[in-house]
Formats: sequence, C-alpha cells, structure tokens
Amino acid sequence: MAATILIADDDAVQRRLVENMVQKCGYEPLVVDSGDAAVALLTAPDAQAIDAVVLDLVMPGLDGLGVLAKMREAGLSIPVIVQTAHGGIDNVVSAMRAGAQDFVVKPVGFERLQVSLRNALNTSALKGELQRIRHSREGRLTFADIITRSETMAAVLRTAQKAAASSIPVLIEGESGVGKELFARAIHGSGERKAKPFVAVNCGAIPDNLVESILFGHEKGAFTGATERHVGKFVEASGGTLFLDEVGELPLAAQVKLLRALQEGTVEAVGGRKPVKVDVRIISATNRRLLDLVKSGAFREDLFYRLHVLPLTIPPLRMRREDVPHLLRYFLARFAAEENRTIAGISGEAVTHLAQLDWPGNIRQLENTVYRAVVMSESDQLGLSDFPQVLGQAVPDGQLTHSEPLVVAPSTAPAMVSGSEIPIAPLANAGSLSMLTATGEVRPLEDMENEIIRFAISHYRGQMSEVARRLKIGRSTLYRKLDEAAASDPAEGGAQDAS
Repeated sequence: MAATILIADDDAVQRRLVENMVQKCGYEPLVVDSGDAAVALLTAPDAQAIDAVVLDLVMPGLDGLGVLAKMREAGLSIPVIVQTAHGGIDNVVSAMRAGAQDFVVKPVGFERLQVSLRNALNTSALKGELQRIRHSREGRLTFADIITRSETMAAVLRTAQKAAASSIPVLIEGESGVGKELFARAIHGSGERKAKPFVAVNCGAIPDNLVESILFGHEKGAFTGATERHVGKFVEASGGTLFLDEVGELPLAAQVKLLRALQEGTVEAVGGRKPVKVDVRIISATNRRLLDLVKSGAFREDLFYRLHVLPLTIPPLRMRREDVPHLLRYFLARFAAEENRTIAGISGEAVTHLAQLDWPGNIRQLENTVYRAVVMSESDQLGLSDFPQVLGQAVPDGQLTHSEPLVVAPSTAPAMVSGSEIPIAPLANAGSLSMLTATGEVRPLEDMENEIIRFAISHYRGQMSEVARRLKIGRSTLYRKLDEAAASDPAEGGAQDAS
C-alpha cells in the first residue's frame, strides 16, 4: 500500500494537476474541494490513514490556516505542504507558524512537489520512530505506535483495544519477531494501569533453578548465593502489568506456583514465611501453540485456561506484506539518523523485491536488514544491491547468479519508498490478449487471467488498490493470485519465492 496524500483545493484544475503528480510520484491521492471536507476526513472516528496533506491556503469557507488550526487542536501531527498562488513572505511565515512543514507556489512543478513530499514523509517517519522509542522507554506505548495498514491486522487491533480497557488476562501468540512485546506494551499503555510499572520477563532465558526466585522473589539466605533479599517480578509489577514472554518455556514446577499466584492474587518468596498480596495484570506470549504443549504434557491445562482467557494471534509479516513499505520507511529514517547518513529513500525496484519475500524472522529480520543496508550503502539511495542477504533468497537452488536479471517492477516504478509496487514483469504486447495457443487451441483461463492481472499492474504503475478496484476483486484475492502465478511459473519463481 502506497502512502496516502490528501489534496485539499477548491480549484478543480489545480486539484487534478496535483492529483496526477501525486500518482506519478507513486502515492495514493485522496482529493477534497474544501477545508471543511479536509478536516472532516482527518478527524473522523474511523478516519483513513493519511500520511501527508497538500493544502491550498486560499479557499472559501475554512481556509488553509483554519485547517492547520483545526489539526493542531485535534493533536494531529501529519506533515502539511501548503500551496498558494501568492508567494508573499507573510503568507509563508503564517503557514509555517501554524504548523506547515513546507510550501510551494502554484503552479508547482513535478520535481518540486516530489522532493517536498519525500522530505515530508521521511521527516514524519523519523519523528514517529523517535516518538515510538521514547514511548517504549517511558512505558507509554499505545496502538497508535504500531505501524500497520494491513486489513489482516485490523481485527487484531480491535480486539487488543478492547482488552486494554479491562484487566483480562491476554495470551499473545505469533512467530518470533512479529511484535508480541510491542502489542503487550500497547495494551498496557492504553489501559488504566499505564502509570504503573510494565515488567517484562523472558521465561525462556531463565535457568530452571532460578525461575521461582526471579518471579516470586527470595529471602536472604534462602539458598546458597542468596546474599540479599529479592522481591521478585510479581511484586515489582504490582499495580501494573507483568509480561511473561515465551511462557511455554516455564518448567512444570514453576507453572504450579504461577497458577496459585494467579488464583490467589498472592506470591510467596523462596524461603519466605507468609504470602504477599499483589495486584498484577498478566499478559503472556509464546511463539509456540500452548494447546499443543498441553496435549503433550509439557504445559498444565489448568494454567493454560487461566492465561488463555483472551487470545490474540499476530499474523506473520508474509501475511501482511502491504506493511513492508511503511516499515521500510520508518526503519530507514531511524537508522539513517542514528548512523548520520543522508539516504533519501529506497528504489522502487528494491521495495518491490523486499515486499514479496516471506521474512521468516518477520519484522525483526526486516529491521536488521535495513540497518545493515544503511551502514554498508555507499550511495544516497538504497537499491537492490544493498540487500545481498535477502537478494540471495530469491535465487532458487543456486540456479541463477547475481549477473542474471531478476523479474522486478517496471522501469516506471518511482525511485522512492512508495510501497505500492508489486514485482511482476510488464507485458511486451500491452493492450492485446491472445485467445489461442501457438497450436490453435484455446488458452487456459488461468493463463489469460494472469496476463490480465500483469497488464493491469503495469498499466496502473503498481497501484495495487487501483488494480483491485478496476478488476473488481479484493486486495487479498489479488495478492493470492500473484502468489499462485509465481508458484506455477518457473520464469517468475526466482523473483517471487522467498524461502
């Protein structure tokens, strides 16, 4: 999914011109003809995610400065580029003071708008990433800090938001690297306990003989090496949230004591004489199916039902590939700033290739891949050659070498992180469809369907929302058909497979 740019202008001709330029840049335009309509879109309860605004300053009714004021009142931090036919310094100063990030003079040229939008999105991504890091350290992460535009994630987020409003135990399941702790912190940061401690414990990293001591505490002299009293994680988290990561790795002896702590609301330290009452909200996580562990006898059934009150399953990155371009933008902005590198963006070719991979390590693997690329790159834009580790994933069984061409996006793909390109070869005979094979037989329906899809993607420059809309199919159906076509076509398998 490409970044969405809201265009607000009362001049129909200017709206159309800017809309065309935004599309040419590789973004999704959203057009309104007044300031009131813009504010309504931006502040609606179920508002569509908007990444930047191109705003006319002079409009009847609510003008551009009025829109900026309304955005400031609503606490919106979306970058705004104002455009005006009057380039007076007073107008520019007023707009900048009101919160605009940049300005352009009508009629704006394509290159000027492209640079302005790219800078606005990069700056916004960096601000968002810094805010996310700060919120994480301060224990104030919310669901707004989770980067996703995926329909697959929408239901998970709705369930998590409901869970945040209570103290119900939550079990988060998902593969390693999908962001289970981020969800746990968001649930904590969005609930009534957000001012209290969030204590995370990796149950898989604790030696078996120290699990009880770390979770429930111990008294001085309780065992060899216990030279001082330790209160334990339950007491540390009292009033707040205790996050038990990889809870399936707990030994059975510790599971018994954990079950009792959850039932009674008290913990007893190792070597202690009386239990201590605690008020803790439990969020647990695992990258394994706890029910399978219960069936095998490795996890207690009664504890499973105590933890599995409200289950959340976070889909892997390969199930929400439309999130990849947005994650790329945020990671690039963050690491470029950390490493003091002036990297403007990622080529459309690289984005299309990265968006199609399976990413077995999920978001964590993607993050580390971008970090390495930023450090090792020698240019001001990351290209496909800056990702040699994942580039090798697209070469099946060593059949291809790096000197051979990969099936990537059309040459018209925008040279920035637009996020809408899908790797597929453009048709040589675009605009015509052969109904017969070379032997005069009717071609299989599947072949013709694949050719139509390829033509539509090439025709709409990889704008997947527009492709799905024009073909009258859902986006998930479109991605599924692309995966099926890649799996059945050896010529494209080299670029589509991500195993």
